[in-house]
Amino acid sequence: MTQIVIVGAGPTGAALSLLFVKRGICVVLIEAAKDFQRVFRGEGLMPSGLNALQQMGLSPLLESVPHRSLTGWEFILNGKQLFRVDEPMGAEQPCTLVSQPPLLSALIAEAQTYAEFELISGIAVKNLLRKGDRVAGVILSDGQEISANLVIGADGRNSLVRQRAGLELICQPKSIDVLWFKLAAHPRFIEDNVFTTIVNGDRVFSIFHGAAEGKLHLAWVITADQRTDDKQANWAEIFAALSPSWLAEHFHTYADTIESPIRLSVIVGRCPRWYAPGILLLGDAAHPMSPVRAQGINLALRDVIVATNHLVSVLHASATDAEIDAVLPNIQAEREPEIIRAQSLQLQEASQGNILQKNQFIRRLLILLAPLLRDKIRQSWVKRQQQMRQGITQVKLTV
Repeated sequence: MTQIVIVGAGPTGAALSLLFVKRGICVVLIEAAKDFQRVFRGEGLMPSGLNALQQMGLSPLLESVPHRSLTGWEFILNGKQLFRVDEPMGAEQPCTLVSQPPLLSALIAEAQTYAEFELISGIAVKNLLRKGDRVAGVILSDGQEISANLVIGADGRNSLVRQRAGLELICQPKSIDVLWFKLAAHPRFIEDNVFTTIVNGDRVFSIFHGAAEGKLHLAWVITADQRTDDKQANWAEIFAALSPSWLAEHFHTYADTIESPIRLSVIVGRCPRWYAPGILLLGDAAHPMSPVRAQGINLALRDVIVATNHLVSVLHASATDAEIDAVLPNIQAEREPEIIRAQSLQLQEASQGNILQKNQFIRRLLILLAPLLRDKIRQSWVKRQQQMRQGITQVKLTV
């Protein structure tokens, strides 16, 4: 019987495993961690990602785990509102934040109801098993060898599967890191969960209420020419000095709830080839995304749909290794145009922010002209978001 090994039980691996086993395909899912409580997991599901889950029949599952919709997007420049846009911005559903650990646990729990599914957790993949020039399975860190007709690397931006397969990742020049904080929620965000971006001088951070009850998330952008002592900085004072009065007061009052930041090193790139004989990369393993406008989970779920469409019929037919390998380029060919465009749009959006961050004259001009240009600025921003929110290509589950 055809067996698939999927490495990495994030959204890509967990969702793909479930789709496969529902269709009678045997899957061994391997996850190095013992649980899903990783210190950072992205939460943003755009309408495109929500649509992907709906097509997979997983919307009821999403409703069963902690989640919270955004009500809008607001930009505050040097203490004054530049503009606000309310969700859902023409889409059927608003951008929704979902707590990944319970979502992944729910996906795995449903997959475990199928006899075709096996989960190996707490043991990392050490190397790839080869048969001639073709990948034929994986070798685990405990020495165990697991054979497979196809190995799918869904193990993230630092993919070991990608490295062991010798598949090249071409990265964009690194320009930023992000410090990610959590702190006690403000009542305003509980009632009106606006993703608020604050630009003050050359400092930028975004703040919003996450999926988990009572927690604000704060992303502090650090460019290459800025130095920050993560451990010694008085973050409450720093954030308060950049914020409007109502938020500054919150930072002062709840300073002791600001958790030590997680530093996220932003790696953005794309593999020229997502596949080799016996192996396929999906999600961040094939195309690590920028955090701009939360594209990672959404594009990965759309990867899952396309991979399922192409592979299920071949795997059901007990195809030869050569027949399986022949399908893999088609998956990349269908997905790559959207990935290229999404990364281009993310780069454009980041460049806009970088110009605003570094150019004092433009900031002053925008503040001065905001009463006259606010509607045009808002319309321009909304237009730039549409493709990243709704998806750039047509993706439909057909099997």
